[in-house]
Amino acid sequence: MPLSLVRINRREALKRFLEEDIGQGDVTTLAIVPPDQKAIGHFVAKAPLVLAGIESAIEILTLLDEGVVIESRHRDGDALCEGDRAASVRGQARALLSGERVATNLLQRLCGIATLTRRFVEAVRGTQAKILDTRKTTPGLRAFEKYAVTVGGGINHRFGLDDAILIKDNHIRLAGGVRPAIETARQHESRRHRFEVEVTTLEELQEALRYDLDAVLLDNMNPDMVRQAVTCVRAHESGGKIIVEASGGMTLDNVRAFAEAGVDWISIGALTHTASAVDMSFKIHPT
Repeated sequence: MPLSLVRINRREALKRFLEEDIGQGDVTTLAIVPPDQKAIGHFVAKAPLVLAGIESAIEILTLLDEGVVIESRHRDGDALCEGDRAASVRGQARALLSGERVATNLLQRLCGIATLTRRFVEAVRGTQAKILDTRKTTPGLRAFEKYAVTVGGGINHRFGLDDAILIKDNHIRLAGGVRPAIETARQHESRRHRFEVEVTTLEELQEALRYDLDAVLLDNMNPDMVRQAVTCVRAHESGGKIIVEASGGMTLDNVRAFAEAGVDWISIGALTHTASAVDMSFKIHPT
């Protein structure tokens, strides 16, 4: 199972998704479709996309019919063209109809994230920069959405607040500045977590570099400021070991400029919070 899905029970999550949609029963399908009718369903791409979540989509159908047979299937990460079949499954018609919307909704969402991530990854190809996600995910879908980022070639940042120390602007304001925020955090941290500090100015960066850090996050700086900040970090005695991350205002048009400024990581909330679902259908036919 992908690392991003280890933190949840995927099967139980998919069951909850089905319960939300089906409720006490799919009354339309139960009224029209005989219990013994068989059918085949095709997941069809309606636009170019990067496939992500096909195993979860099929598992949704198997939760309703354990006898579902996979006729054909692409793998997550495959690039599909308009009209391509992501997968074809055969089983009870009632199960395919009742699971159709949940399976397709999840698949469209994850493909959208993987497709956008792939575009950002391609935009910085040839540089040292890696594309990362953030915690700006849909509540209840974080594990699935972060998995889709990895399918698109990105890297997961923190899964949750327990993964790393990341001192952000609100922490700094509440603590009274960069220095007291870092010093207070150090008193309560055993160094088993990555220690990162967000800065918005070169002055804040200089103050943060007085301390032993694993990473610095350059927030909402333009590419020229980022280049200066990278130079400043690399000139520091331990600068070669410090990860330099940039975030804020990244688009497909400007992300390469940030990558060429020399950062190691570029974290982009838009990968998950504004990625559009791709168009995909699930066409069901009698057999």
